[in-house]
Amino acid sequence: MALPGERAHIKLAPLTRIKELSQIDMTGRNPQEAGVMAVFYPGRDLQTHLVLILRKSYKGVHSNQIGFPGGRVEAQDRDLRDTALRETEEEVGIPQDQIEVIKELSRLYIPPSNFWVQPYLGIVEKTPLLTPQESEVEEILEVRLTDFMNEENMISETLSTSYAKNIEVPAYKLNGHIVWGATGMMLSEIRELLLKI
Repeated sequence: MALPGERAHIKLAPLTRIKELSQIDMTGRNPQEAGVMAVFYPGRDLQTHLVLILRKSYKGVHSNQIGFPGGRVEAQDRDLRDTALRETEEEVGIPQDQIEVIKELSRLYIPPSNFWVQPYLGIVEKTPLLTPQESEVEEILEVRLTDFMNEENMISETLSTSYAKNIEVPAYKLNGHIVWGATGMMLSEIRELLLKI
């Protein structure tokens, strides 16, 4: 199945991000690489869930934001898939060998942090024991697939961030949290893929 990529990303991209990406010159930026994992699994309520995390507050552009488990490449990682699996185990406690990686999704450049992020789609057959990494994860969000796919949870929100004030952004409202930016853009691609099944 072909990836919707940028077409899906733009649906959840703030206007400022669309403008920024269209004007960006990657020459000399030397972005860092990161891998993240969108993991679906059966919850204790026998419904399919997706795991997201609320990052802890820190001095950085993604402080206290919702994201996928994942992070930057480290020397021991064989590739970005390995990075995403390792970071998912570290951040939410799902053993790497329990995640079946189904698909590599479209990578996404994130200007504020200068990262190329490679997302992957994975599934876990049994309900995992989720354990937050104390140093990085404030809260684990177990999002029901039905909530994620519900159009009523696609909203528009006015937000202020470390790099923009009072911007209107397309977003998801999931488990009481506003999910937007790069995570929202990646979720948009996943949603489009799931709608085709």
